[in-house]
Amino acid sequence: MQSVADPVDAALLNDWQRGFPVIPAPFAVLAARLSIGECEVLERLGRMQEAGRIARVGATCAPNIVSASTLAALQAGPDELEHVAGIIGQEPGVNHSYLREDAWNLWFVVTGPDRTHVDNALARISERTDRQVLDLRLVRPFNVDLGFCMKGQAGPVAGPRSVDRAAMRTGDREILQCLTRGLPLTPHPWAAIASHLRRHEEEVLERVAALAKAGVISRLGVIVRHRALGWRSNAMCVWNVSHDDCAEIGPVLARLPGVTLCYERRPVAGIWDYRLYNMIHARSRSEALATLARIQALPGLARAAHKVLFSTRCFKQTGALILSEKGEAA
Repeated sequence: MQSVADPVDAALLNDWQRGFPVIPAPFAVLAARLSIGECEVLERLGRMQEAGRIARVGATCAPNIVSASTLAALQAGPDELEHVAGIIGQEPGVNHSYLREDAWNLWFVVTGPDRTHVDNALARISERTDRQVLDLRLVRPFNVDLGFCMKGQAGPVAGPRSVDRAAMRTGDREILQCLTRGLPLTPHPWAAIASHLRRHEEEVLERVAALAKAGVISRLGVIVRHRALGWRSNAMCVWNVSHDDCAEIGPVLARLPGVTLCYERRPVAGIWDYRLYNMIHARSRSEALATLARIQALPGLARAAHKVLFSTRCFKQTGALILSEKGEAA
């Protein structure tokens, strides 16, 4: 585990995972809160990004609002694992790819400007790997606001925010793609984005604030790489419960301490019958199993058929693809 001994680095990682200032000089605000210089803030963030402790300073978006996405899985043997994982990683829309302990062992998230883009990516991966690909589409989220508390115990998990789709305007996807790739680490990052998009800084700031208020931007701030920061025992738990039971159990499961993500996905009949998913991100396997024991004590899950798929390797982690390679939005 890579501990964060420096208190300033720890504060940057912990306190600014959300609520990043949408003002012309946001890093100056962080500097003032930490009683250090703006240049030092930028230097520290840049160093932690180069070291792999943070993915970016930027945004995550509400699922399937700005773009389309799905969770997918396939099977690969030990001798072909690197080759197959490489094919998956070559798809620009794949933004997460993990090896997990199961016969269905390669898991990845495919994103794109629309559902057709995602379907085409899945078809290419299936053709190039000569394997069946499970397409496990999101039905409803219970908690998708993944964050990591660097100081003591995490607070209570908030329920999913409502999202106002009507808040979207022409040109917003271009801004959001910049945010999912990461803000430039400069004193005036919004001006840099505006210049890149050939727009005015004031307009970019207004649109980001509006999209955050509408819930389209689900989180704006430091996006950490949890494995590099000590959360190495991570398990995806899947539960075979009905659609109606998901509505009752899901919100309760999402609020349980130690559960970091929770959602319902569409099953694949006769192959993958699990609907309810949750993630456990823990610093040790024993800690993860202790959380699992609390989950299994919940009414409705004690006797439910389930699997626990520990992640053993991360192949890819990046922001979602909102625009196509040609810069086109859906």
